[in-house]
Amino acid sequence: MEEKEIYSLFKEKGALLEGHFLLSSGLHSPVYLQCARLLQYPDLARKLCKELAEQFNRDDIDVVISPAIGGIIVGYEVARVLKARAIFAERVEGKMALRRGFEIKRGENILAVEDVMTTGGSLNEIIQLAKERGACVVGAGMIVDRSGGRVNLEVKKASLLTLNIENYPKESCPLCKKGIHLLYLGSRHKKIK
Repeated sequence: MEEKEIYSLFKEKGALLEGHFLLSSGLHSPVYLQCARLLQYPDLARKLCKELAEQFNRDDIDVVISPAIGGIIVGYEVARVLKARAIFAERVEGKMALRRGFEIKRGENILAVEDVMTTGGSLNEIIQLAKERGACVVGAGMIVDRSGGRVNLEVKKASLLTLNIENYPKESCPLCKKGIHLLYLGSRHKKIK
């Protein structure tokens, strides 16, 4: 699929929202990509994740790891295509951790995947988690890279759609200055002040 086609799908399925949003990274943005609205359609999820998996099909992946909750479907579908195990990390006391009996073994080839990347924070955390266990992190993939390609994860990186969307710290957010109501739709527990 072409990037234009994927962008159109986000709009068509109501997954590209405009307003004033608090992102999981803590930044504010006029655009929010609610990937779950797109991934609720199994045929679309399968098609998009197959394309993402194909970017890594020569990398001999043993395990695909994703951050909960947004990355779980992406991780599962990419792992299915690559015939790898699919696991996810969850936040425990603010830090990504493996739970539910999930393991990463020394020497395994790991692919980290996410639905939408803004700052790379969650992906970097799960990459470090895998490295701490002696795994080889082969790459990182995402449906959308909203950093415009600027985030360096220090591994092979692939995205299906790259967007350059403005993000602002709270202190310099022009949307706050205009008094536009702030919304939080992400999976991390945050209080809006």
